[in-house]
Amino acid sequence: MFSFKNQNIGGAHMLNMKRISETWEMKVFTDNGDYFGDVDESILQNNKISGWRVRATRNSFLNKVLGSAKGVIVPHGLVKSIGDIMIINKAAVPNYDPDEE
Repeated sequence: MFSFKNQNIGGAHMLNMKRISETWEMKVFTDNGDYFGDVDESILQNNKISGWRVRATRNSFLNKVLGSAKGVIVPHGLVKSIGDIMIINKAAVPNYDPDEE
């Protein structure tokens, strides 16, 4: 299990816990609201999450940027929040200029 959201309820801090298995195929969005892809796998090192393999899906931003590649690895430090969806920092987004197409 891992935790992310630290809530303050009535002066007490509570952590929302999630099982790592609940993140499989979770939708990933940037902090700008762009759909990025789906979680394909978590990457563990020394019993800690070090990154996330995000799969490019048909309507995702990654699909436009990567072309034939299947996805990217997002370092865990760039993940802002995990709940019903995963929100990542825009620094994880590869540079993309739609005018180059």
